[in-house]
Amino acid sequence: MSVISRSALESSSLADLHEIASELGLDGYRRLRKADLIAAISERQGVNGDAPHDAAAGADVDVDVEGEAGADAEVEEKPARRSRRGGRGRSRTRDRDQGDIEVGEDDSDAEDAPAPAPTRTRGGRERGRDRDRESGRDRDRDGGRDRDSDRDRDSAPADDRRATGTVELLPNGSGFVRVSPPEPSDDDVYVSAAQIRRCELVSGDEVAGPVRSPRRSERYPSLIRVDTINGRAADEVAEGTKYDDLPCTWASERIALDDEDATLKAIEWLTPFGRGSRVVIVGAPRAGKTEALRRLAGVLARQEDLECSVVLAGVRPEELGDWKAGPLQPAVELGLGAAPDVHGQAIERAVETGRRVAARGGHAVVLIDTLEHLPPPLARRVLAAARNIVDGGSLTVVATANAPFGGETTVIALDAALTASGRIPALDLPASATIRAELLVGEKGAEAIAEARAAAIG
Repeated sequence: MSVISRSALESSSLADLHEIASELGLDGYRRLRKADLIAAISERQGVNGDAPHDAAAGADVDVDVEGEAGADAEVEEKPARRSRRGGRGRSRTRDRDQGDIEVGEDDSDAEDAPAPAPTRTRGGRERGRDRDRESGRDRDRDGGRDRDSDRDRDSAPADDRRATGTVELLPNGSGFVRVSPPEPSDDDVYVSAAQIRRCELVSGDEVAGPVRSPRRSERYPSLIRVDTINGRAADEVAEGTKYDDLPCTWASERIALDDEDATLKAIEWLTPFGRGSRVVIVGAPRAGKTEALRRLAGVLARQEDLECSVVLAGVRPEELGDWKAGPLQPAVELGLGAAPDVHGQAIERAVETGRRVAARGGHAVVLIDTLEHLPPPLARRVLAAARNIVDGGSLTVVATANAPFGGETTVIALDAALTASGRIPALDLPASATIRAELLVGEKGAEAIAEARAAAIG
């Protein structure tokens, strides 16, 4: 990198100085005051005055020349990554089959390569910083990384190796190409979350593409790009009709529970739901909402034509163990202490995966415990993703909450007083409802539900 003069450093913002300090590998730079930070940067660069000179020996530099001959070359510097305490900064992602893996800093949302430093021109001026000052620092990080990684991926040196295998998604949105499915192996290839979003990949997709070797902060090779998905060109698959534009209709195929459990039998025949339903299990605290959802998950996990996933967002610590002992292991586990925005991100990732399954013609069910900690607009957006696609797949969302949010097609209300007294099923039938129940259980079944509700009210 070009050395920046003392006067230029003094006129820079603190955020810009932090970027420079990170590039230079200064330890503990975020704890320094601005004057001390400027002094530390100047000392590291060897600058005593205002005369700039080059002092970036050993940096990894990629040169990308744009425009005609004579145009300024853009130099992308990829500095060594460091945490606040010094040393390389890494984020660790849990792969349930492989254990801890190192995929580079913040690779859960990054593309194939770590995000490059701001682009510089020959004079040392940072064009990216000028744009940042105009547009603010809160621009979408994923969008910027996607653009940078697109360029980086096109220019990334391949090692003449291609990977072909089956995609397995991780809870954080990234994934792996299993070259010898279903068993993991050391030859598996990491796929970034950005590529998965862009290509709308789901677990089970067969993909192929070129691979690059691991970099020094990485443990696994990475997929440079996705060339084919299930034997078709990736562009053809990704450029299909958007999920929100696909025609949908009322749920008309009831999801059979076929279980002797009293609560499940009551839900199946008095508050039925089908493929594509938006279901909320509501009730006061300690009404048994989590238990009802857990029993539903156990039954749905046995149905081979449904791709089920469980998201735990804000549950009691003791309930985590109960879920793990069941047949359907949670894809995401967040306790009460997690922040609401973390809850929302985890839930939206799981729902996005379900949307991809439904768009491909599959049938997905996402069970969520709970929506209670989400802002109501976000909760409604999560529920709105559920739909029965005409001549296609479906996404069913079943969630718990203290009260309905609006837009549900099935509300399963539980009575806390009945639960406390041990009266099972604890279904609050007058407060429960299913829209267009006749499509699921027929006219006679709908009449029977109406009669049972009237008797409960009377």
